[in-house]
Amino acid sequence: MDTNIDADTAVEFINEELLKKKGRRLSDLEEDALHGSWRGLTYEQISREYRIQCTFGHFQKNVTSNLWKLLSDILGEQVSKEHLHPPVKAAWRKKQLSLRNPGQDEGEMPFLNVKNLGDSQSPLAELLNFDYVERVPYEAQCYEAILQPGELLRIKAPQKMGKTWLKDKLLSNLAAEGFRTVGLSFQLADIEILTNLDRFLRWFCTNVTSKLGLPTQLDDYWDRENLGSKMSCTVYFKEYLLKQADTPLVLFLDDVDWIFPYTEISAEFFSLLRSWYDEGRSSNIFTRLRVVLIHSTQDYIRLDIERSPFNVGICIELSDFSQQQVQNLAQQYGLDWDAAQVEQLMKMVGGYPFLVQQALSHLKNHQHITLNEFLETAPKQSGIYGNYLRPLLSVLQENLQLASAFKKVVTAIQSVQLESQQAYKLHSMGLVEWEDDEVRPRCNLFRQYFCTHLGDS
Repeated sequence: MDTNIDADTAVEFINEELLKKKGRRLSDLEEDALHGSWRGLTYEQISREYRIQCTFGHFQKNVTSNLWKLLSDILGEQVSKEHLHPPVKAAWRKKQLSLRNPGQDEGEMPFLNVKNLGDSQSPLAELLNFDYVERVPYEAQCYEAILQPGELLRIKAPQKMGKTWLKDKLLSNLAAEGFRTVGLSFQLADIEILTNLDRFLRWFCTNVTSKLGLPTQLDDYWDRENLGSKMSCTVYFKEYLLKQADTPLVLFLDDVDWIFPYTEISAEFFSLLRSWYDEGRSSNIFTRLRVVLIHSTQDYIRLDIERSPFNVGICIELSDFSQQQVQNLAQQYGLDWDAAQVEQLMKMVGGYPFLVQQALSHLKNHQHITLNEFLETAPKQSGIYGNYLRPLLSVLQENLQLASAFKKVVTAIQSVQLESQQAYKLHSMGLVEWEDDEVRPRCNLFRQYFCTHLGDS
């Protein structure tokens, strides 16, 4: 069962539990370690992306080791980098259930029957829908596409727009309907995997096989010398994975733009997906396969039109929450807000799903804080968005041209025109929105924070 917890929510939850049980919060290093590990990054990637200010050896051997011991202590279950999500999600789930049902013992969980996932009255469906706003008409469009034999669906949106929420909802409901489903994030691939096509395709097949609960039989089908890697991968799917059941297999491939820079494998892999889609147009076993590509941008991959999966199938591009959706979500969090309060929040964070959800969660859990007080601290380093904004600032500071372009955006009164690559990059990061061929800050939070912290970039 997925509880829709992202890295920021996990860190906030652990800090609350740690403060209650140990009288302290996580240190900055511990927060970075937990945040990056939750996202599936390696220690090396965490150290680089979060700009860890200590030696890599100390970070890996001391900081993270002590963090897992600390989490094991406060959660009452063994926690490690490899076994992180289940114990944290279980503890978070119990807390949410107790908040929604104050009379229920936290140690008691309702019986959860996966067959009842489609029943909106079941405890599991109720918990899955908590802090989830139905994406109309996107959900219906996704289900309709996945029902089509051999279909390829693309879910596109900037970072933190709710792609993962939608994916998790689709995965849960499709599994309940009897589909075979696999969710795989390309962020989990080690860098050395992303530099060799054969290793990458074997990694891909191995992970899909494992998630289907099947024994890996790559060596029985793989013949790189005579068939090549792409044909071996095709044979493995056609002769093994797709023949295991008559029911459709739906692959949710998340963070596909993560592999765009690795040109040695990306172009070949995407052309492989396109060839499967083309085969699925005819009556063969690839009609059992549905591929869902989830990405923030497609601007950084240049493929021949006949080899690209990005110009076929069905594309769903997520938009911001409407005012009514924000009001509905506020009600889910027990906040009795009127339209004026919703509008006040949206003047700061717009309808950006992640920013809205974080605000509502924080205000629900800190009821002594008024909306005005929250909005005053929101753009500050000490505000709840600090852990989200700092990595974005680091990315900009490492790319001076991009930083200069965004500084131009946040200091302008009106929308501005940027060089297309810079505009697409900022859009994929969720920092800007389009206005015809120009861009403007996605929300006032970004304008205020980056006006202050980009300095004279």
